[in-house]
Amino acid sequence: MSARTHLPSGLVTFLFTDIEGSTRLAQMLGTGYRPVLQEHRQVIRRALSKADGVELFTEGDSLFVAFADATAALAACIEAQRQLAAHDWPTTADGTDARPKVRMGLHTGFAEPYGGEYTSPEVHRAARVAAAAHGGQVLCSAATAARVGELVGDAYLLDLGLHRLRGFDGCERIFQLVAPGLDRQFPRPRTIDAPAHNLPVQTTRFIGRATERAAVRDLIGTHRIVTVVGAGGAGKTRLAVEAAGELVEQFRDGVWFADLSAVATSDLVDVAVAAAVGLRPEPGRPVIQTLADHVRDRRMLILLDTSDAQLPAARRLVSRLLSAGPAITVLATSREPLGLAGEVVWRIPPLSVERASGGGFSDAVALLVDRASAARGGRPVEPGDIAQLTRVAEALEGLPLALELAAARLRLLSAAQLATRIDDVLGILDAGHSGPVEASDRHRTMQAAVDWSYRTLDERAARLLRWLSVFASPVDLPAIEWLHDGDPLDPLATLVDKSLLQAEAGTANATYRMLDPIRAYAARLLVEAGEEESARERHVAWCLQAAHDAYLDTDGRPVTLSLYTLDPLADELRAALHWTVTRGSARQGLAVAGALDQWWRERGLVREGRMWLFRLYERISATGEPVPDAELAAAYHLHSLHAGADGETVEELRFSQRAEAAARRAGDPGLIARVLAGRGAPLLDLGRFDEAERTCRDVIALAEEQGVAGETLFAVYALAQLLWRRGALDEAADLLASARTLENSRPMERGRRHVDMLLGLVALSRGDLVAAHDHLIVALRSRMSFGFHLRVCETLMAIAVRCSLAGETGTAARLFGAAQAARVRLRCSPGGFGTYWTDHQAALRSSMGDADFDEAYAAGGALGLEESVALALTIEHPDLVAGSIRFSAVE
Repeated sequence: MSARTHLPSGLVTFLFTDIEGSTRLAQMLGTGYRPVLQEHRQVIRRALSKADGVELFTEGDSLFVAFADATAALAACIEAQRQLAAHDWPTTADGTDARPKVRMGLHTGFAEPYGGEYTSPEVHRAARVAAAAHGGQVLCSAATAARVGELVGDAYLLDLGLHRLRGFDGCERIFQLVAPGLDRQFPRPRTIDAPAHNLPVQTTRFIGRATERAAVRDLIGTHRIVTVVGAGGAGKTRLAVEAAGELVEQFRDGVWFADLSAVATSDLVDVAVAAAVGLRPEPGRPVIQTLADHVRDRRMLILLDTSDAQLPAARRLVSRLLSAGPAITVLATSREPLGLAGEVVWRIPPLSVERASGGGFSDAVALLVDRASAARGGRPVEPGDIAQLTRVAEALEGLPLALELAAARLRLLSAAQLATRIDDVLGILDAGHSGPVEASDRHRTMQAAVDWSYRTLDERAARLLRWLSVFASPVDLPAIEWLHDGDPLDPLATLVDKSLLQAEAGTANATYRMLDPIRAYAARLLVEAGEEESARERHVAWCLQAAHDAYLDTDGRPVTLSLYTLDPLADELRAALHWTVTRGSARQGLAVAGALDQWWRERGLVREGRMWLFRLYERISATGEPVPDAELAAAYHLHSLHAGADGETVEELRFSQRAEAAARRAGDPGLIARVLAGRGAPLLDLGRFDEAERTCRDVIALAEEQGVAGETLFAVYALAQLLWRRGALDEAADLLASARTLENSRPMERGRRHVDMLLGLVALSRGDLVAAHDHLIVALRSRMSFGFHLRVCETLMAIAVRCSLAGETGTAARLFGAAQAARVRLRCSPGGFGTYWTDHQAALRSSMGDADFDEAYAAGGALGLEESVALALTIEHPDLVAGSIRFSAVE
């Protein structure tokens, strides 16, 4: 190797090597260990010398070497590992191979030698990378991987994911060097981080099922697609999550849970699974392709829960994933098999009703006892009740959902009363069932859980249960009154008493929740009764009224829009949309979609909003339903805004033009002005600044002439942003000052306080940190108070710039990290200010240095949105900091 006096400087690649299990090898070889140690050093030195590696020290079985070239260093490691494997090593007396298994770790970073050594922390990082390796394995950091050129001889770097190294904050992406002649399969790197997963946290104890859990776990270990099949309420999800949780250590790239029951349509299955594994849709590329590329070289377990909710889409996705990633395993839960080649279908049995071998409770009784205690406020079950609860568990055949429902009834009934009632009802449960054996078995089990109560209902309660199945989420009494003819209190009380509805007390009003299996059962009965169309249409009308009311106060007057009022309605509006795109009125569907106008964008769901609109257009085309031009113009305008928030500028402009054409056909000046006012943003994003300015000024002038100036607010925003970009700060400030009254007059926009946001940016460009702070804090408080989360991210970025300009670098970096993390969670594009944020982040990084910036940035990224806002609100006003001249004595 090169002389130590010629140590490389600048970007240096450090290599550490040592022998795995050297202590045991020395014990095995005794006096023969020293020759093996010397030969191992000679073999490595010969290989490393060809790459001009400089050996700094040798200690025990470890070598520390520095390289000026990362590619040469990796090539030397390949040669060293090959030579170590090919060398003729001695064997022990019992015939054990004494080949030393050497682990190697590399990291590249900036370092300068001093006094014949390096004192850079990059050296310690390299040592930690080496400590993470196994014998025969070569690992390197992302910094080394980024500086490696083309490797020869079919060698490449395999991404092992993010890992935490001892002594270092944050995560390091680790790569394994793969090449012919080198071992490929190793356990998970020896790092301190826990394997990644997003399995849901359970709030109740998992009871029993030890045998079943082991069976599922073993199947996952030997098959690539395992489907846990059973009736609704059989406990499939809970068992799958418990089994998957025990296997997290075996999947180096994580265990990822995706609930398909929460996916509104099959079109969103790929998006939901991509989000579960941490991917965002890529513009112009199918999400399934992004997923396939991501899993290609990864070892992970994907748990698809409730696959039967979107069975064709789930089947297609699983087939693609299994073919794309040879190390991918899928665990699915479903009411029916996926029907894929190689699929292992494991049917979940009921909980055992047999007493445990040690004389304890059966699993079914143990579950019932545990839940009964919770239902009674934590009071233990009386010993005298155990025999009655055992009778209940046996009568319900150990079905978990039925046991849960039975335990809930113990709020009202004694164990003896419950047992007697079950005996009276079960005699008629099997009547009227037909169909294939497998299906009838599952449905009969569900009948045992639900018919038990349903068949005892009077007609009013039975009808209310069927009609309540159209609601997708908990509802309050006024919603039930809207749906039900007459006073619903008596039938509602019956449903709560029979545990077909769960009453949940709130701070103001009680809400009523139907369990999903019961909802599915009731929805089927609704169809069979010929009542579905009437119930669904009434539900759509309720959704439209509820959304309309969200924009009004209790006296029916317009109120500043708070998106928090729409959050509880979102699932209901989705259910209404599903009806309108399949069997209902697409025109009503456009109204429903419009009710969620800003909600889609501020919750990072514009892709979903666009999907619903596309489906509504298809429905209109298929049915020929007439839709007034004014309503089409409003929908197209909404679509344009969604596309812009999603970064689809071309689509944004296209639908803006469609909206203009429809608005002109409608002949509504206000609508035309509103549509044209939204044209400036996409033109700005496309870099067509002159056209954007002309469009904004023209529409503002035209609207003033026609008395509809209130519809031009978005044009004012775009024009002010354009002037700010250009540096025409006085003109931008004057324009925004005149727009404040206009913004305050519009309840749907005033909560966003966009005028203050833009005035804050103008003040930043002027260097007036006092004014910038005042405007931005006002905007932040308002936006968070009214639920404009996407705009909150934007404001946090601006406040980060304000801190950076004030020299509060640590806080600035944390806010940049917090805002970016929130934007990623909301799946939003950088928007029109993206370059501005990027430039200021780069300047801040340069002033702080990479290490300090990254540490603070990562700390901010770990904050939730509320925590990030709280941090921003703690920033001291510039007038109050030391040295402020605002309150200094006047000379």
